[in-house]
Amino acid sequence: MATSNNSPKKPSLNSSSSSVSRPPQAVKFGRRTSSGRVLSLSRDDDMDLSGDFSGNNDYANYTVLMPPTPDNQPMESGAAVDNKADGGEQYGVPTRVGMTRRVGSDQEGGGMEEKRMSVMQSNKSILLRSQTGDFDHNRWLFETKGTYGIGNAFWSKDDEQYGNKSGVSLSDFLDKPWKPLTRKVQIPAGILSPYRLLVVIRLVGLILFIAWRIRNPNRDAMWLWAMSTVCETWFAFSWLLDQLPKLNPINRSTDLAALHDKFEQPSPSNPHARSDLPGVDVFVSTADPDKEPPLVTANTILSILAVEYPVEKLSCYISDDGAAILNFEAMAEAVNFAEVWVPFCRKHNIEPRNPDSYFSLKTDPTKNKKRPDFVKDRRWIKREYDEFKVRINGLPEVIRRRCETHNNNEEMKEKKLATEKNGGEPPAEPVKVVKATWMADGTHWPGTWFNPIADHFKGDHAGILQVMSKVPPPDPVMGHPDDKVLDFTGVDIRIPMFAYVSREKRPGFDHNKKAGAMNAMVRASAILSNGPFILNLDCDHYVYNSMAVREGMCFMMDRGGDRVCYIQFPQRFEGIDPSDRYANHNTVFFDGNMRALDGLQGPVYVGTGCMFRRYALYGFHPPRSYEYSGMFGQKKTKAPNLQDSQEDSETEPLSGHPDLDLPKKFGNSSMFTESIAVAEFQGRPLADHMSVQNGRPPGALIAPRLPLDAQTVAEAVAVISCWYEDKTEWGDRIGWIYGSVTEDVVTGYRMHNRGWRSIYCITKRDAFRGTAPINLTDRLHQVLRWATGSVEIFFSRNNVLLASPRLKFLQRIAYLNVGIYPFTSIFLVVYCFLPAISLLTGQFIVQSLNTAFLCYLLIITTTLALLALLEVKWSGIGLEEWWRNEQFWVIGGSSAHLAAVLQGVLKVLAGIEISFTLTSKSAAEDEEDIFADLYVIKWTSLFIMPLTIIVVNIVALVIGISRTVYSVLPQWNKLVGGSFFSFWVLSHMYPFAKGLMGRRGRMPTIVYVWTGLISITVSLLWISVSPPDDGK
Repeated sequence: MATSNNSPKKPSLNSSSSSVSRPPQAVKFGRRTSSGRVLSLSRDDDMDLSGDFSGNNDYANYTVLMPPTPDNQPMESGAAVDNKADGGEQYGVPTRVGMTRRVGSDQEGGGMEEKRMSVMQSNKSILLRSQTGDFDHNRWLFETKGTYGIGNAFWSKDDEQYGNKSGVSLSDFLDKPWKPLTRKVQIPAGILSPYRLLVVIRLVGLILFIAWRIRNPNRDAMWLWAMSTVCETWFAFSWLLDQLPKLNPINRSTDLAALHDKFEQPSPSNPHARSDLPGVDVFVSTADPDKEPPLVTANTILSILAVEYPVEKLSCYISDDGAAILNFEAMAEAVNFAEVWVPFCRKHNIEPRNPDSYFSLKTDPTKNKKRPDFVKDRRWIKREYDEFKVRINGLPEVIRRRCETHNNNEEMKEKKLATEKNGGEPPAEPVKVVKATWMADGTHWPGTWFNPIADHFKGDHAGILQVMSKVPPPDPVMGHPDDKVLDFTGVDIRIPMFAYVSREKRPGFDHNKKAGAMNAMVRASAILSNGPFILNLDCDHYVYNSMAVREGMCFMMDRGGDRVCYIQFPQRFEGIDPSDRYANHNTVFFDGNMRALDGLQGPVYVGTGCMFRRYALYGFHPPRSYEYSGMFGQKKTKAPNLQDSQEDSETEPLSGHPDLDLPKKFGNSSMFTESIAVAEFQGRPLADHMSVQNGRPPGALIAPRLPLDAQTVAEAVAVISCWYEDKTEWGDRIGWIYGSVTEDVVTGYRMHNRGWRSIYCITKRDAFRGTAPINLTDRLHQVLRWATGSVEIFFSRNNVLLASPRLKFLQRIAYLNVGIYPFTSIFLVVYCFLPAISLLTGQFIVQSLNTAFLCYLLIITTTLALLALLEVKWSGIGLEEWWRNEQFWVIGGSSAHLAAVLQGVLKVLAGIEISFTLTSKSAAEDEEDIFADLYVIKWTSLFIMPLTIIVVNIVALVIGISRTVYSVLPQWNKLVGGSFFSFWVLSHMYPFAKGLMGRRGRMPTIVYVWTGLISITVSLLWISVSPPDDGK
């Protein structure tokens, strides 16, 4: 602000009204740059972190506080600077945040010139940047006199204050400012603005095109015109549902150094620098050791136990829903190997910490390794891992022999006992002994037996809970040299707590598949460790980035993090063929759609790689939320806090929407009920600044965990019993939601419906990696399961049309698209047959290929291509990946999505239950080719419709071309139009056709049968519709 000496007096740092010992508190939201400026990153207390279109609200008050220097001295208004050598006009500093330096009058031009000339008199050698050699103006500005400036290596001991009687001391600026743990990075306007403009242009073009199509029917083929117009209208609607949520994509970044400074540095409340981070419980689920090999699961467990997170704050649980002894003993072997693998990873900073993936790396393992014993250690641990793999692979044979030995011994005992009872004579009837499955300690396995009997098969067995690795001590346990193992001197050799869980199953109970298993783990972990955050992973998704848990914790512990229900990480896959024939990487969804949803209320939950807030899983509301009203949700009001309201009546709901009622029925375990409040408190952000709402005091989580006792473990076994959920709200309002094969999407939707928001965390190094089915049949069955769940959502109470007012408008559109997208398959299949029908009948969807139709087609196609290019730009996906996604959209839409719609309708109308195929995690039999599974053809009924589309279009092309060539009056425009759309269909179906051919053209016989059958049928149909004329 430009002022003069005779202007009204402004407050200054040494004025009586502001003579405080510290700078303004608002400056604590900031950081210091290399030049000494303090950047205020203050945000409004009521700022919504949802990232709406108002992106500039992220840091509303972006101001600069200039430190007092000889060029910028605090002073009384009108006072002169005594030590101003250049005679220039003085400068003043107001006290409030948002200060600006005074701009001198024209008279100070000479003084400024002398300042510029003084550069030549300074020692330039100390003013050059160490890396580039360029002149550092900021360094000259603050270090030319060497006795002032923030961040100098030297400080004058004689003068502890800035200027003369300023009242501001060195300690004011040495006080560390408050740092945010995360930052929202907006997509550049140069990319996002044209992207939004193209969306509007294409939308207008589609509306005009459909209006033109309706006004210009094809009188010669009204049925063809009507079908095509209806399909095109639905495609436009479906595109709009998919496109609207993409209007505000954002990126996010984390500050792991700030997280370390806040929670793991000495402080008055934490003098011993113990970790003040909250606990994390990691859930891994498996069901069938035949389809999910124990070695894959064991590697996942090893990667979890070795993550870079406080050992005493981390707990790992595996849910074996099949209660297989093979999984149990494989996990015991994994824990034993973890005692050397985990310290080895910490000693040499290994990445990734999945041993199978680490030893399979093609890069140089010695890169960036500086310890002289690394090669020796790696050679030793590699040998240990090879022996570990052999033990895991040999477990089925070991268990079988053990069981045979024990069963033979039992049989001999029974025979001996029967002989004694028979007076020394062998019994007349043979002795029958139950063929039991035996554990290593000589006792019966309580789970599923190899020869199932009552109480010992997959749907009927007792609950099992075994803590295989006890709670670690609170302080690090350093290793020591050992000739037999590695030298772990100075390395923490503790490993996190690990527990094997298999819930009880009995006939007559609905166990609710994976959702029921996850809820059982939620209850058991609440009793044993009660980590306020839960990370769930599939058994084939391992930790690829050991800092991933810390990255997610940055969002949970940041200001406003108490409103975040979960952190969703993108899914990354290994073992995919280089061409990604069936779009297994799914990058368009994970890098495009999910990143865009992060700019709204948050991404959807996709089943794995997700860190939950335990309190949100229990069905409670966020501490602060908003309600959106109006046609487009433009009216935003603060939602009432139902948790503080009095629950006067159980018959009257607290709100108008059932999802907004508070959970009440958690079961009859008092120990579990008492853990809820503890988990809520421990999950709060750190109250290290007055602007942090709903925080906890620093140092509240440094107390050591108590060791487990028999009573606690017994209570954990009780809460995983099959009867515990009777007359409770588990699966309805609490935990994972039941009633859908895609329980993940429904669970995330319920949280968003209560007002919570979620975060999408994309790390520089992939957080987790897993496997995906590259076989066409397995891939289609996977898509069938997802689409079936979406159809179930559409026909259930979880339909977004019944959502609460706490769901944002564009978030509603995103969830609406989740439930509607399978129905596009009906129109897609019809549209894929239209080109063939056009070629067979000699008609087209329009009367003629006139200029208007071609212009509309050009505009729609061009805008789609430009949108794809810009989407590639802001999402980081490749054009080839985008094209593969388009191809598989047609393949999946004409097969799996159509079957899902039929199954969903049958379930709603006839009550026929849907069964899905468990995705296989095992490799193909051909060990020499890692992509051998890509060429395996496993016939399924899902192949029929895409194969029919391909054959019909090829036959129609041949017929259409032949008829036009030999026609007296050929209609080339209709042939060109039909052929163009037919080639469009076939180009999208190319990966499917290539998959049917198998390796080196080994096409199954059934494909030839179906191809011939369809070709004959189409030919006969065409002859009957258009019989040859005998007179010509």
